[in-house]
Amino acid sequence: MPQMPPTSPALDRSGQKILVIRRDNIGDLILTTPLIHALRLRFPDAWIGALVNSYNARVLEANPDLDAVFVYTKAKHRGSASIWSAYWSTLSLILRLRKLRVDYAILASPAASSKAQMFARRINARTIVGFGECASPGYGLTPSPAGPLHQVEEVFRIAPLLGINGPPSRTAVFADEGEVTTARSLITNALPRNSMLIGVHISARKMKQRWPAGKFVEFMLKLLELRPDLAFVLFWSPGASDNATHPGDDAKAHQILEQLGSFPIMPFPTITLSDLFAGLAVCEQVICSDGGAMHVAAALGKPILCFFGNSEASRWHPWGVPYQLMQPQSEDVSDITVAEALEKFRELQAELLTLGQSKIN
Repeated sequence: MPQMPPTSPALDRSGQKILVIRRDNIGDLILTTPLIHALRLRFPDAWIGALVNSYNARVLEANPDLDAVFVYTKAKHRGSASIWSAYWSTLSLILRLRKLRVDYAILASPAASSKAQMFARRINARTIVGFGECASPGYGLTPSPAGPLHQVEEVFRIAPLLGINGPPSRTAVFADEGEVTTARSLITNALPRNSMLIGVHISARKMKQRWPAGKFVEFMLKLLELRPDLAFVLFWSPGASDNATHPGDDAKAHQILEQLGSFPIMPFPTITLSDLFAGLAVCEQVICSDGGAMHVAAALGKPILCFFGNSEASRWHPWGVPYQLMQPQSEDVSDITVAEALEKFRELQAELLTLGQSKIN
């Protein structure tokens, strides 16, 4: 274990500037929010900012623990803009961050990132904290010697280096209240009154994380037989499945909706992350595969029934909420049966009854 740096009490002074760098996917950034919250509690008078990419920046929007969020665009996300435009934008951002005179740059990804290290070096941060070879003496970490930890816990190993004690909190994202009100109006007006709303998210980036459309249909039909008070909101990433940059699930969603007919279900394609936040905020429980949407749901406090394929459940399971997880031995979600999913749904309801959360508003 690294030793406590002798200079860590200096962070108690007001005016210190701390920059958290996390350039990974949506779920990764969500799982960093407990560390950001702990930093704010430990150093209430410090300036705390975050450096993220344009794809995941919405995760930190309206986060009260941050004074600023700096956004850069990865080359693969630049769209129609030229690569030179992306490089110039990154250079301008580095110059802006240099002017801030950052005291502590925190590399919040357990997997050492050359890009994150590049940013930390080029902004001339006084001290670099976290994972990777460029961490300052006494502020560096290597993978946990105790074996794989949950991603929240692994990232939170940074906390003791800065004098922070105690366990990590829940994750957090912040849905826009106006957008939630609009989503609630659309959803509740389309579905039977007083229904318990179950969000069903059908998209997943990895092929082995995708449950087939036919199983979703059979599952929801049987759920409604068991619980006539249920109604469903169908979430998916819009677009064509053969889109090389951002594959979507329009065809799969259409197949499910067509087979369900007059079933109590509301289609809710999520063009933006804000759409996803608002729609999931209205639901009471969520059914989904491992991925960004699962971590959004957990950060919104929703109980979850989740499907895991070829990803490590011990590292990526929902954090801080009741959940039931299914992962077949084949590590292919398509091998999960409807009967198995129904049993896990029953177990989740029993757990919620025990916790006094049978209906989450």
